[in-house]
Amino acid sequence: MKNTIVTLQKSKLEHEKTVMVTAYDYTTAKIMDEAGVNMILVGDSLGMTMLGYEDTLSVTMEDMIHHSAAVARGTKEAFLVTDMPFMSYQTSVYDAVVNAGRLMKEGRANAVKLEGGAEFVPHIEAITKASIPVVAHIGLTPQSVNAFGGFKVQGKDEAAAKKLLEDAKALEAAGACMIVMECVPAKLAKIITQELSIPTIGIGAGPDCDAQVLVYQDLLAMYGGFKPKFVKVFADAGAVMREGIKAYIRETKKGTFPAEEHCFKIDDSVIEKLY
Repeated sequence: MKNTIVTLQKSKLEHEKTVMVTAYDYTTAKIMDEAGVNMILVGDSLGMTMLGYEDTLSVTMEDMIHHSAAVARGTKEAFLVTDMPFMSYQTSVYDAVVNAGRLMKEGRANAVKLEGGAEFVPHIEAITKASIPVVAHIGLTPQSVNAFGGFKVQGKDEAAAKKLLEDAKALEAAGACMIVMECVPAKLAKIITQELSIPTIGIGAGPDCDAQVLVYQDLLAMYGGFKPKFVKVFADAGAVMREGIKAYIRETKKGTFPAEEHCFKIDDSVIEKLY
């Protein structure tokens, strides 16, 4: 069954957990979709995982559209959310609506995601008025990494915790259909989840969010040696891929690949006429 805003909202009401995972290309999206994930996120994390940047700030609208469209072609049942990259919405409400529209029309997203708290209420209101679903993102917002002074847990003191709760309520009132909470203390994330009528999606926000999201290269041990505290490795696909490539190299160098079963045949009489 196709996952939609309605089905995801129903899952929250019925206390049924849902799952989101990132994907950035057709092949991976097809695998994720067939595995049964509820949501796929084309995150601006592609800047690091796919393009090799140190952070997400260099990712462009063209990058996001290109990858989102590829993922959309591999997705049948999952709800597709695409990130609005840095400076695609911060500059003005007008820019926010135009760029959100591009992600829907050209990137074939089902919803767009943008980072920030109550200061982006006007942007979310305008985008939703254009009939574009918006997923909000609070807590650690990677596009603000320089303002935060690094990747740090958010909402740990009373003032910060209160602001996150107030932001979440304001974003829901503005029309957000879901809210991602990143690197938020578990007890605070639980309160926010209980206070909201829309689904929450946690990444480093404890087990009480309505859904969980992880970067697929993290959960499959494909992305370097650094592993965030909130990540669990569910399969070492990186090791399997490396061993497969090494085996290919070994057999090619030994001359055992390609073997006879990998070759096409030709009648000897044809070969004889070449001399």
